[in-house]
Amino acid sequence: MLLPAKAEVARQLRRYRAWERMMLAAPTDRRIRDTFEDSGYTLCVLMGKRCAREAANAAERYLRTTLVAYLREEGDRPGPHPVTRRGPPATDRRSPAGR
Repeated sequence: MLLPAKAEVARQLRRYRAWERMMLAAPTDRRIRDTFEDSGYTLCVLMGKRCAREAANAAERYLRTTLVAYLREEGDRPGPHPVTRRGPPATDRRSPAGR
């Protein structure tokens, strides 16, 4: 797993939190909301998460721990559910050569 430099994560997390405060102060300002969402997206990409809240939490954990501890902690978290296979079981299938 490739992780960004801690300095970059810290910078993006500060940016996200600053825009979050501005958005909460002026929720109807479309420009502020758009910039807040952009900063959240950037944090998602940096941290490999699907939502900005998860990315911010992951960034905070990453910044306060060592790389090894962070990776170990991330490995212990429940991830996406395994993909379940649809269709008949593989044992019931026959190849054209196995008639």
